[in-house]
This record gives sequence, structure tokens and C-alpha cells, in this order.
Amino acid sequence: MARNTPAPDPVSTLPTNEQTAAYDRLVPMLEAAHREMTELSKKKQDGVVNTLKIKMINRLLSELSRVLENDASHDFVDMLDEEMLPQNSDVVLVLSQWQAALKQYKAKHHGYDAAYGGHRWSTKENPATFHRA
Repeated sequence: MARNTPAPDPVSTLPTNEQTAAYDRLVPMLEAAHREMTELSKKKQDGVVNTLKIKMINRLLSELSRVLENDASHDFVDMLDEEMLPQNSDVVLVLSQWQAALKQYKAKHHGYDAAYGGHRWSTKENPATFHRA
């Protein structure tokens, strides 16, 4: 016999205002780090990334991890290993995965709200119903 499990409350799966503010603040930094690492990778794919760069990128990823903490994609993004010192191409791959997860996250929680008259985040504090094309 199938169980009738209640559907999750849609508001409980929404991000908080704090998470969306962090997203808006940090994603441009992630994009800049990705561009820089892509350029380094083009010059020397197998070049080892120094500890300072790994720490800086991981600090950014740690903050972004809080944004994605309740999202299914969180299980598929990783921090960089400071002890193994990854190669440039490995860092580009990891940052690309983060960008894809964050793009999907925004597509799920950001959109056009007719009542608001523009695009905005739908958050726990301020839920919205988006009109998708």
C-alpha cells in the first residue's frame, strides 16, 4: 500500500533573504575567479595552483556553500583540496560545476513577479509566484 506523504511546504524550500544577498554578492567573484583560472589553464593546464589561490577560492566557495546548503545540487559541488594542490584545469572544472549549480539555483528561485512588476528572488521572507514562459 502506498503511503501518502505530505508534499514539502513550498515556502520551506525557498532561500532566505540572506542567502540571496550572498548569491548576488559572491557570484560575480566566482565568475572572476573562473575567468582567471581559465586563462591560467590555457597557458599551462597542468600547472599546480599555489596555496594562496586555493585558500582564497575556498573561502569564496565556503560562503557559496551556505547559499546552496538546502539545494540538491549541493551534493555535487566540491571544495578544492589545499593539501593536494590541484592543477589549473582541475580548478576550472570545480569552478564550472559551482557556476552550473548556482545558475540552476537562480533559475529555480528568481523570476518575473507580475505583482512586483519585475524580476526578483522568491524567498522565505517574501515568497513569489513566477510566470514562466
